Amino acid sequence: MEDRIAVIVFAWILAFLSISPFVIGLWHLRFRWKRFPAKSSGQFPKVSILVAARNEEKDLPRLLASLDKLSYPAEKLDFLFANDQSEDHTLEILHQWAAGKENVTIISTEKLEPGRNGKAKALAELGKLCQGEILFLTDADCEVPRDWIQSLLAAFIGKTGMVLGITQVAGRSLLGRFQELDWWMTLGFVKVAADWGIPTTGLGNNMSISREAYFASGGFEGVSKSLTEDLEISRKIRQAGFTISHQVSEKALARTKAEESLPRLLKQRKRWMSGVVTLPWYWQLALGLQFALYPLISYLILSNWFFGLLFFMLKVLLHSSFIQHFASKTGQSLKRYLLFLFDFYFLPLTLLSILYYFWPSSTEWKSRKYR
Repeated sequence: MEDRIAVIVFAWILAFLSISPFVIGLWHLRFRWKRFPAKSSGQFPKVSILVAARNEEKDLPRLLASLDKLSYPAEKLDFLFANDQSEDHTLEILHQWAAGKENVTIISTEKLEPGRNGKAKALAELGKLCQGEILFLTDADCEVPRDWIQSLLAAFIGKTGMVLGITQVAGRSLLGRFQELDWWMTLGFVKVAADWGIPTTGLGNNMSISREAYFASGGFEGVSKSLTEDLEISRKIRQAGFTISHQVSEKALARTKAEESLPRLLKQRKRWMSGVVTLPWYWQLALGLQFALYPLISYLILSNWFFGLLFFMLKVLLHSSFIQHFASKTGQSLKRYLLFLFDFYFLPLTLLSILYYFWPSSTEWKSRKYR
């Protein structure tokens, strides 16, 4: 009897520890939020926008249209595109868009060496050509906001070497909408950690790097063997003595598409898992507690269904409030019923992602296979 009571008490302690990040996160969003308002100083540093594109003929036109709408002075913009051995009309679309523009450079990468990250290699080639004081990076399947440049520039203060933006995943299907919530939750914790100076990750589809930090860290040439090049370069930048800030606002909000099917989503998560396993122990512990929360809740319900269900409702309320509050920082409003159903997406996806990561198969990304 005493042993059973001890197990129940221990389970309750672990359960409350597992939901504590949401409590801390909500407190931070309310009382410790760091904003970096854009300043109209009249000074416009030269910036380089780097984009690696592979087989993006369907989505690339949206990115190019958004780049045309940037409010930053055109003479201070330097566009650099790398066609990463595309097998569709990506290169033609780039050349059509670049016609008549003097600030656009387009290159095509050569054959990729085995075990190398094609995107990192392409960005490394572009890094050699950049002329800007600040490098901006996004993906070919994204859309960036009109004031994107000014918004991220505002966060370069002191020894800041990298500034992350915020990205919204857009999808009409139920799977796509759940992915949006997943991104809001993950990026919410990234923002909280960044504000506290805790090492996190880069955000490859919406981030900027100072020229000084980029070359001091070795750039993308030093991370070409990793499938999570944004995570690795953020580490290199920290090791070089620079800090990372996270700008979260409507003016820093880029948009990208959700994965269209579960198999494609699992392939994405398998690639991400290769970066997760290299995270510091405290991040792995936090992620482990999040996953352990579900069997803990099941045990608590079996031990005492009333208090177990009450705790589950508390968890749903906390994660819903955190995600909604964070999204509202960019002017977005989320469907409450999706927030309440989020756990029924998150648990099976996390379990499947772990199983798929350890499944003896290659990691597929951009029509390439990596071992």
